[in-house]
Amino acid sequence: MAENGQRLGELLMEADVITKRQLAKAIQKQVQGDDRKLGDILIEMGIITVADLTDAMLNTRHEEKEEIVEEKIVAQPIDISQDAVMKTKFALDVKTIIAAATGIASLVGMWYMLQADIQEAKELPSLKSLYEAEYPSRPEGYNWPRSYEQYKDNVEGLQDEMDDAYGKIEELQDVIKELQNDIKSLERRKRDK
Repeated sequence: MAENGQRLGELLMEADVITKRQLAKAIQKQVQGDDRKLGDILIEMGIITVADLTDAMLNTRHEEKEEIVEEKIVAQPIDISQDAVMKTKFALDVKTIIAAATGIASLVGMWYMLQADIQEAKELPSLKSLYEAEYPSRPEGYNWPRSYEQYKDNVEGLQDEMDDAYGKIEELQDVIKELQNDIKSLERRKRDK
């Protein structure tokens, strides 16, 4: 018990969660007869939280696993000869089989969707039939006007219309100024009376 407690204390000190003095106080409680584990004592003293303790334990287990894996790799060389590979048994669990079946089903579904899209594209009307449907009154070979001609037909008269509109606006502004002056003169007469 003391060895595990000292090891936990060392881990918490290495992680800068507790100080050496705090660890000594907690161990002193154990020496005085407290049967609780070191982690429980440190939590009760308010020095650490449960999250601190959990993080320290998880980090320790992760590091131990890495050490074990490294030891196994160094201790046992891998035989990759053809005989060794052929003797290897491959075990599939239910999750692996379900994942493989799901992947295959997804691929098959995507293949059928792609085939349906290809068939739909083949059934689209031709460009000529679309043109004839859109412009039925145009004779075959009708040449659309150039963009400058379209501009002249559609936009050329706009400048004249804009000039007329600006002229009317100026006339109305003059009328508004005259009305404002008339209102001011009426207000003066009213004050003078």
